[in-house]
Amino acid sequence: MELAIIKYNAGNIQSVLYALERIGMQATVTDDPEAIRSAERVIFPGVGEASSAMQYLRERKLDELILGLRQPVLGICLGMQLMCRFSEENNTTCLGIFNEDVRRFQSSSRDFKIPQMGWNTITGLKTGLFQDVPESSYCYFVHSFYASLGPHTIAVTDYIHPYSAGLHRDNFYGVQFHPEKSAAIGEKIIRNFLEI
Repeated sequence: MELAIIKYNAGNIQSVLYALERIGMQATVTDDPEAIRSAERVIFPGVGEASSAMQYLRERKLDELILGLRQPVLGICLGMQLMCRFSEENNTTCLGIFNEDVRRFQSSSRDFKIPQMGWNTITGLKTGLFQDVPESSYCYFVHSFYASLGPHTIAVTDYIHPYSAGLHRDNFYGVQFHPEKSAAIGEKIIRNFLEI
């Protein structure tokens, strides 16, 4: 299977490559439009900052390319947030695949550190992305911004308040957590994506 990982100015691509290698899959890290278009599956990972990431995508017309993809696409962490409508991180207009907005966690309680960093549960699981993944499975999160709940929510996590841990629209999927760092559950979710 041809797998493409979209290359842009965001980190965390190496850990996604390692996770794929662990299940016997190889992927090409590329910003070449033809290589992305022709791949059977596309992964859009990322750790970084929304406005500079969107600027990079727009300068290379990768934003238009992503919107035109017809094969299954999986956004991870920042990748998922960039697939939303808008991010409060530097007031960034994003790709608009999902109608949800991305907001910054706000808490006056010392019980909640920002960023959220560590293991948390995912519930309300829908679609084949979470097939055979038990409710309240633990996944690994690192983020200061979250996608609000909305019509495209397919998984929910509660930290300060409930938010979208997973989103889906048409051939586009997104997860806020890092499946590549989420042990056996994360591996199952990656396998499910490859089988969609």
